[in-house]
Amino acid sequence: MGATDYPTWEEFTTTSLAALHQWPLLAPETPSFMSCAIARDTKDLEGADVAIIGGPYVAASDGYYAGVPMEDWIAAPKRVRQQSARYPSGYIQDFDLDVFEHLRMVDYGDADIPESVMHDQSAENVLAAQAAVEIKVRDVLQAGAVPVVIGQNSPCGSFAIAKPCSEHVDGPLGCVSLDTHWDAAELDYLTRDPRIAGSASWKHKMYEFLGNMHPQHLVEIGERGMLENKNTVRRYLREGARFISAWELRTSLGIEGLVSELDRAWNGTGGVYVHFDMDCIGGAGPAPGDILGELAEPMGMTDYETIRIAHEIGRRGLTGMSFICIPPGSAVIYRVIVYIIMYLAAGLALRKLGRGA
Repeated sequence: MGATDYPTWEEFTTTSLAALHQWPLLAPETPSFMSCAIARDTKDLEGADVAIIGGPYVAASDGYYAGVPMEDWIAAPKRVRQQSARYPSGYIQDFDLDVFEHLRMVDYGDADIPESVMHDQSAENVLAAQAAVEIKVRDVLQAGAVPVVIGQNSPCGSFAIAKPCSEHVDGPLGCVSLDTHWDAAELDYLTRDPRIAGSASWKHKMYEFLGNMHPQHLVEIGERGMLENKNTVRRYLREGARFISAWELRTSLGIEGLVSELDRAWNGTGGVYVHFDMDCIGGAGPAPGDILGELAEPMGMTDYETIRIAHEIGRRGLTGMSFICIPPGSAVIYRVIVYIIMYLAAGLALRKLGRGA
């Protein structure tokens, strides 16, 4: 399984809507997100409201993750940026709102993740990769902007954002998490090292290591089916987490009811960390579920549901955001990530205009 149908850069720049526009390049074949200004150093972050960061890291020891070649996973930050080049401006017609008239968004490039970690996933290498993302996130937070990290695996696309956010806020830090899996195992399955907040363990490590985060301020959305250990789920429920399963979303709650439940992450907290694990969409979005390999599960969330949740989060304000498990190889799926970020930014703009939640 691979991303063989994804266009080459030459095809993309000559046959897609991107051919109609000009955009600054972060690197060869990598335009800046939504043609935003590129922040080369911390000085360029001054006055920014949102900063995009790439976290190209895959937790794979054999060249594959969930049965999909690691090269297809790790290309996500670049390909999301490529797909954003199709759009001529920040004008969102749904809201008659030009986001960039009210917010300054910059692209802060990719974290300096050591290339060696892709071939040697020792605990020390993984920690070095995590630290590279943390540096970028701290820079953005110190500049007063919201970091949005386009990653692929943990810890670089999750814990590495939660940790600086936790350090940055005064008081408790809430969390909104969309996922198919709880990622709450006590130990990273790849390294077996208790220091690593890995793909199946990062949420457990977040609450173990970060003293101002507690499940009572967690809104967990999208899990379903028979994958989880009952004791793990029940422990989070006992500790006060608000779990909205895909079943509850589709039956008694609905999207409007879900939106009203988001406030639980903001009540009594000094900020909110937002995490979108995009395997939550399964096969219910605009691409087949099998594109996710072993991560695919029935009854996934829709593209609209994820975009709507992001918009409502923006209207409430947030400390930082991260993505992992962006389904590889589908141009339309990469566009979904562009929409999520831009509709989140639209929410931030409405908040700035006094029209928040």
